[in-house]
Amino acid sequence: MSSEDAVSSEGEAAVDSERALVTRAVDGDKAALEEVVHLLQDPLYRLALRMAWRPADAEDATQEILIRVITRLATWRAEARLLTWAYRIGVNYLLNLRRKTPQEAKQLSLEEFRENLADGLAAADYTGPEAELLAHEVRLTCSQAVLQCLERGERIAFVLGEIFELPSPDAAWILDVTPAAYRKRLERARQRIRAFMGSTCGIVNPKAFCRCARRVGTAVARGRVDPRRPVLATHHVSPGGRGVAEAAAQMHRLHDAAAVLRAHPDYAAPTARTDAVLALLQSGRFPLLE
Repeated sequence: MSSEDAVSSEGEAAVDSERALVTRAVDGDKAALEEVVHLLQDPLYRLALRMAWRPADAEDATQEILIRVITRLATWRAEARLLTWAYRIGVNYLLNLRRKTPQEAKQLSLEEFRENLADGLAAADYTGPEAELLAHEVRLTCSQAVLQCLERGERIAFVLGEIFELPSPDAAWILDVTPAAYRKRLERARQRIRAFMGSTCGIVNPKAFCRCARRVGTAVARGRVDPRRPVLATHHVSPGGRGVAEAAAQMHRLHDAAAVLRAHPDYAAPTARTDAVLALLQSGRFPLLE
C-alpha cells in the first residue's frame, strides 16, 4: 500500500469512527454525547479566542457554538470531518457576533497599533518580578491584538490558513466560499500581517523596534497586563498540549510573522463551561433532533 493510500485509509477510518460516535450520541447515548463535546471543546475554544480576543468572551462564544453544534448533530452527513463541520458552525457564529473587541470598537488599524507600540517602549528590558512570564504575557496579548486589527473576514482566513494551518479546500468549505476567493482573502491578510510584523516585531526582524520585554512596564502601567494574574501565559492547556515555553521555542526556530501569531499554548476550554453545556443538553431543553 502506498503512503497516499495509507493516509486515505486512515482518513476513511477516522470518518467511520466519527460517524459511529455521532450516531450513538443522536440516539441518546450520554457517554457518546460527552465524548463529542470533549472532542470539539478545545479546538472551538481556541477558534473563539482568536476571534473574540478576551478569554471571557471566548468562553461565552464557545458555549453558544457547542450548543449549536450538538443540537444540529443529526444533520451532519460526514461531508467533512466532524471538527471541520463544527468549525463551519463556529465561524458563522463568530463572524456575526455583535459584541466587538476593543480594537474593533476603536476601528484600530495596524498602522495605528504600530504607533501605539512605539509609544512607551522602554530603553531596556523589564527586570522586575516574574520578568520572563510577563514578557510572555505581553507577547501573547500583543499577537491577539494584532489579529483584531484585521477585519473579521481577513482575520478568520488568516486564523484558518496560517494559525490552524488547514488545507485551502477545507478552509474554503468552512467559510462557504470558492477556493479562489479564500486564497485571495488569505493572501491579502498575509501581506498586511507580514508588512506589519516585519517593520514592528523584533522576533520577526531583529532590526524592528519592538521588544516584548521592553513593553512590560507600559503594559502593566496602562492596565493591559495584570502582573498578579497573567491571563494568557498561565492559561490552562489541553492534556499533552503545548505550554508557553514550548510554543515560544517553536516560534524562535521559525522567525516569521505567522509563527509568532501561531505560537500560543494549546489552550483548553474551561471545564465549568463545557460541564454547563452538557448539563443543558442533558436537561432536555435542547433536543438533539430539532
